[in-house]
Amino acid sequence: MKEPARHTVTAALPYANGPLHIGHIAGAYLPADIYVRCLRSRGKEVLFICGSDEHGAAITIRALKEGSTPKSIVDKYHGMMGKAFQDFGIRFDIYHRTSSELHKETSQDFFLKLHANGAFTQQEEQQYYDEEAKQFLADRYIMGTCPTCGNPDAYGDQCEKCGSALSPKDLVDPRSTLSGAKPVLRPTSHWFLPMDRSQQWVEEWINTGKLDGAQHHDPKEWKPQVLGQCNSWLKDGLRPRAMTRDLDWGVPVPLPGAEGKVLYVWLDAPIGYISATKQWAIDHNEDWKKWWLTGDSGSEAGMTRLVHFIGKDNIVFHAIIFPILLKLHGGYVLPQNVPANEFLNLEGRKISTSRNWAVWLHEYIERWPNRQDELRYALATIIPEFKDSEFTWKDFQDKNNNELVAILGNFIQRVFVLCHKYYEGKVPEATGGDEKDVLLWAEMNTLPNKVAEEVDRFRFREALASAMQAARLGNKYLTDTEPWKLEKTDPDRVRTILFNGLRISAALSVLLEPFLPHTAERLRTMLGLGPMKWDDALRADLIKPGMQLGKAEHLFKPIDDAAIAAEVERLHAMDPATPNPAEPNSTSTSSVQAHQPSTRTTASIKPNISFDDFSKLDLRVGSIIAAERIPKADKLLKLSVDLGEATPRTVVSGIAEHYEPEQLIGQQVVLVANLEPRKMRGVESQGMVLMSEDANGKLLFVQPKEMITPGADVR
Repeated sequence: MKEPARHTVTAALPYANGPLHIGHIAGAYLPADIYVRCLRSRGKEVLFICGSDEHGAAITIRALKEGSTPKSIVDKYHGMMGKAFQDFGIRFDIYHRTSSELHKETSQDFFLKLHANGAFTQQEEQQYYDEEAKQFLADRYIMGTCPTCGNPDAYGDQCEKCGSALSPKDLVDPRSTLSGAKPVLRPTSHWFLPMDRSQQWVEEWINTGKLDGAQHHDPKEWKPQVLGQCNSWLKDGLRPRAMTRDLDWGVPVPLPGAEGKVLYVWLDAPIGYISATKQWAIDHNEDWKKWWLTGDSGSEAGMTRLVHFIGKDNIVFHAIIFPILLKLHGGYVLPQNVPANEFLNLEGRKISTSRNWAVWLHEYIERWPNRQDELRYALATIIPEFKDSEFTWKDFQDKNNNELVAILGNFIQRVFVLCHKYYEGKVPEATGGDEKDVLLWAEMNTLPNKVAEEVDRFRFREALASAMQAARLGNKYLTDTEPWKLEKTDPDRVRTILFNGLRISAALSVLLEPFLPHTAERLRTMLGLGPMKWDDALRADLIKPGMQLGKAEHLFKPIDDAAIAAEVERLHAMDPATPNPAEPNSTSTSSVQAHQPSTRTTASIKPNISFDDFSKLDLRVGSIIAAERIPKADKLLKLSVDLGEATPRTVVSGIAEHYEPEQLIGQQVVLVANLEPRKMRGVESQGMVLMSEDANGKLLFVQPKEMITPGADVR
């Protein structure tokens, strides 16, 4: 299909009745942000839209629970969610709100145009009424048993357990969420959208991609679960659906005789994408129409690609109901894709906001400052693209320690440490290459297109794996070439190897930017580079000999078991109905148990020594530049430690049960540098790494808080 001139990308408007949790982020907002960042890096024209959904029964229910007002609730959570998105690196062009006057005006105008086009029918119906609360009950004010799956807590518009779309009369044993009483049916009048009239064109549009005889989209690009849910609705036959509600919180129906009625939230909320675009256009002195309209009314037909990022519970609203409304209004583009994701579970259970079984985004940011990318990475690897997935704190720890630290951070650290050691922190000049270099760049050259293609297909997990492949290739290249062994015998070759390492680092700062924007920015700063585009990833002239590099920094830090156990314990403590894994006989499904106080006793203090005895020790800071296991020695690792001397020291350390060799590269340690050499398993150890032991018997490095020059004295 023809390349679109621009991309209008929306992320589902979150209800402003509570904070964001990681299920929201993995389901809609992180995938949308990755998609938009990648498009922009490739020079595409994009508008990224979101905002708070501030109407509907969910808001008024929250206000009732908190003894507050809907306005106070939406103001509180709009600010909280907007800040959390910003802090996490989700970069919308605008984060708007549906309580704004502009949105009210836009929604009412949209409704009146539909009304003038004959899109609605007005009819009387029997609606549930709470005689104790003395009001009609909107869908979300009614709960009962789902007729599909038997969930006793299904809402009047949808079962959140099985995803079935419902109407209040479908529920078995309905009850009012206001009073708990059984509601009664009373007559009321509403404006209905007769969706059955659109059945034929919607079915053709969904399944063939054809709209008014022209090819609109390729249905093979749509996710199977999206097509499946749409076709399930279509198979059952589209039915009229009320577009107004009896409520006092929402956009008033702008017609005579409609006092006390507001627009249905699923008419009001998607129009929020349009009103947000209008506000953005006002703020930037732009024309909003090119992002939404077709033909003579705006942009050239088919030149704007509209994509909605949502969770699976919103599929029919974005893929059927909203397109019907747009088409009946006339002049609007319809979505070319609705890449809905499945649900994210947490520690073996469904996320539950009512039971506080969630990892709240704003609390994560408070407890883990400056570690947004660690969570972005962990979530990006488990985005529920085709089926439900699961977040566990243990997996979060493993992804950080075994991938971000041991693969990505390890590679960058090795390259920068060696460049500072050999070239005073300046970019060396390459002098030719060999077969290893040819093979390296043959693989590297495939990665930018591969990542971009996978992002375009909404396969973000595969795209991230392809981007990380650059770091894996870099580590393998360094391991195969061993520049630390060649500096004395072939310095020209070492310069070429490390120049290539810096080029790979620059490529990583581009390929990983959609996924890890904070890390990419830090890496560009270390390289002395400014903003970069996708095509810059493999530019041969981007890294210039003689450029001054920033200091060697650890991009990521290991996460210990105690920090993870504390998170699991906190999660269980927030939900008193579940067993606490810190208690005996717990049946928790968590894969990480809470930290238990150790019964180990502290070793006795050894006899005093004189200061003269102590002064004989020569303690130095060193950087580990290589590590490997010693054959047939389960506890021993062979370390190459840079002490600022002509050649690295070989040190044998009994830490193999506590660390993988890949975790150690770039770590700074304190070394007893004047210890008598000693052979262990045939390897001469030229020093001793100082370690401490925690309460659980784990060995931890004694190391400086910040990176310092190898060989520095410890006094």
